Amino acid sequence: MVAAKEFIVAIELGSSKMTGIAGQKNLDGSINVLAVVKEDSSSFIRKGVVYNIDKTAQCLTSIIKKLENQLKTEITQVYVGVGGQSIRSVRNVITKDLPAETIITQDMVIELMDSNRNMKYPDQEILDAAVQEYKVDSQYQLDPVGIQATHLEGNFLNILERKAFYRNLNKCFETAGINVAEMYLAPLALADSVLTEAEKRSGCALVDLGADTTTVSVYSKNILRHLAVIPLGGNNITKDLATLQIEESDAEKMKLKYASAFTDNNDIDNNLKYSIDAERQVESRKFIEIVEGRLEEIIENVWYQIPSEYYDKLLGGIILTGGGSNMKDIEKAFMNHTHVDKIRIAKFVTHTINSNNEDIKAHDGKMNTLLGLLAKGDINCAGDEVNNDLFSNQKKEIPHPTNDQRQARQASEIPAGVIRTEAEKQKAEEEKRRQEEEAERQRLEEEEKERQRIKQEKRENSFWNKFMKKAKEFGKDIVSEE
Repeated sequence: MVAAKEFIVAIELGSSKMTGIAGQKNLDGSINVLAVVKEDSSSFIRKGVVYNIDKTAQCLTSIIKKLENQLKTEITQVYVGVGGQSIRSVRNVITKDLPAETIITQDMVIELMDSNRNMKYPDQEILDAAVQEYKVDSQYQLDPVGIQATHLEGNFLNILERKAFYRNLNKCFETAGINVAEMYLAPLALADSVLTEAEKRSGCALVDLGADTTTVSVYSKNILRHLAVIPLGGNNITKDLATLQIEESDAEKMKLKYASAFTDNNDIDNNLKYSIDAERQVESRKFIEIVEGRLEEIIENVWYQIPSEYYDKLLGGIILTGGGSNMKDIEKAFMNHTHVDKIRIAKFVTHTINSNNEDIKAHDGKMNTLLGLLAKGDINCAGDEVNNDLFSNQKKEIPHPTNDQRQARQASEIPAGVIRTEAEKQKAEEEKRRQEEEAERQRLEEEEKERQRIKQEKRENSFWNKFMKKAKEFGKDIVSEE
C-alpha cells in the first residue's frame, strides 16, 4: 500500500473489542477506508468503561502499531469515541433577570452557557451540554439574541460521566503516548451517522444494542432531549443461556444460530431440540423463553428511559442499530413491548464508504459508531512515512494538538458532542486564568490612574494651591503694570 499523505484515525473502545480505523475523506463527502484493526478488550473494558489502564494502554499501542504498519505512515493523533455505562443526561435550567428594555446580546447567552458548564455534580464530570431552548420572558426561542426582555432562561441537557472513568480514559492515552485530536461522545457521532434529518426533527429514539450496554438517545425538533446507557446487552443473553450447563462460547454460537427476539406461542414445537454439540441438545421452548425473557427486560428498560412526554412524539419511530439489532424479528419484539409501529433497523451509516474490509461490507450495524467517529474527524492524523531502517531508533517528538495546533477553547466555543481532553481543559483553565489576571491588572491600573487623577484634582482645588495661583497672578499683574 502506498503511504497516504492525509488520513483520519478513529478508535472505539468497546466492551468486547477495541477497533481502530484509518480513512481518507474525498471531496464528494465519501470516505475511503485504508485500514481496520481489531483487538479483544473484554478483560480490561467492561460495559464500555476502562478498568485496567495498563492493559488498555498496551492494546491502544498495539492497534496504532498495526495501523502504522498497514499504512506505512506514522500516526500523529487519533479521534476517540466516549461512551459506556456511567454516561447519563441531566436537565438544568439557568435564569437571569434583566433591567427593563434590555436587548439580549450574545455575551448574555455565553454567560448563561458558562454558568451551566460551571455546575458541580458530585463525582461527575460534565462531558457536553446540549442547549434545549431559551425562554425569553414567556416565549421559547432557539436563538434569543436581539430580543428585548426582562427575563432570560436557558434550558440545558448536561451529559455526565463519572470523574474516575473520565480520568482513566485520559490516562490510558497518556500512558500509551498517543495524542488525542478530539474526544467525541460516541452516541452523538452514531446518531449523526445513522439518523435522517426528518427522524431527528419529527422525534425518534435511537437504540444501540451493544454487547455489554444498550444506549438510548431521544431526539425531537433536531435536538438531543435525553441520553442514557443501560448496563444490559447481548452478552447478558449469552450468560443466561450458559445456565443450561454449556460453555459461554457455545452459548454465543447458539444465540447467533437459533435466537429469535419473538416467537408466537403457537409456533413453538415442544418436541424440537437445538443441538449444543454432537452429544447434547436443549429443548427449543426453554431456549426461546431464556432469550425472550432477557430481551424483554432490555426493551422494558429502553422504554423506561424515554421521557414520558415524548411517548406520543416519536413520529420518526424507534431506530435500532448495533450488533444486537441483527437478531431475528427484533422489530416485532420492540413493537409488542413499546406499541410503536414505526421501527427501523439502521444496518449502515448514511455516508458513502468505500472499503474491502469484510466487517464493514457486512452492513450489520456493528461498525456504525466507528464509521460515525471517522466521519467527524477533520484534522490530519498522518505523520511521516514509517522508517524501517534498523539503525534508526529515534522517534520524532509529536506535538500535542491541544497544546500546539489548536487554541485553548472555552466551554461556549466547543461544538456539540466534542469533549475536551484533560490537557485541553487545563490549557483552557490556564488561558482563562491568564485573561482574568490581565483583566485584574488592567483594572488595578485604571484604579491607580483614577486615584492619581483625584489626587491631582484635590491638589489643584486645595486652599494653598488656590492662594499660590492668586499670588502668581497678582505678581504677574504688578510686573505688567510696571
